[in-house]
Amino acid sequence: MVFDVESPRTERPRTGFHFDSAIGCLHNRLSGEQAVSPMLRGKRKRTKAQISFNMSRVKNTGSEIERVMEKALVHAKLRPTKHLKILGRPDFAFPRAMVAVFCDSHFWHGYNWKIKKKEIRSNRSFWLPKIFRNMRRDRFVNRCLREEGWTVLRFWEHQILRSPDECAARVKNAITTRRNGI
Repeated sequence: MVFDVESPRTERPRTGFHFDSAIGCLHNRLSGEQAVSPMLRGKRKRTKAQISFNMSRVKNTGSEIERVMEKALVHAKLRPTKHLKILGRPDFAFPRAMVAVFCDSHFWHGYNWKIKKKEIRSNRSFWLPKIFRNMRRDRFVNRCLREEGWTVLRFWEHQILRSPDECAARVKNAITTRRNGI
């Protein structure tokens, strides 16, 4: 078989590992040029409008911790109302017993905030006040619901994921206590 060195290379489909691009990256490193992965060459910085659009599509219901908690509540033979239209929109509510249950994720609700806030590196001027406002709003919602006669239970992400049955037992106990008038 004879290879014509002067003929132009035919393009192959760009899937998987490509020896040519690996050689190109190696050449760039050896020559001191900036090595850029072929996958990253077409990336552009997103505009504020694009970021805003993406953030508007982030779901605020149906997270993993909500699904785990709901499964545990159903397993405990409890039938919660999801996202009842009261102040704070609790993740789960038991209106007759007046028990509101919130499932708080670590990042959005500021778990271990004194330590974790130091770990936020990018866009601190946005994220620190945002999470602080979330924490302040959580305290406000707790106070207002308690003043209206609700029992408020808040569970952190790690509590729900590690021991969902324990969380469901606490909810069941709160409901039983409220119904018995203790």
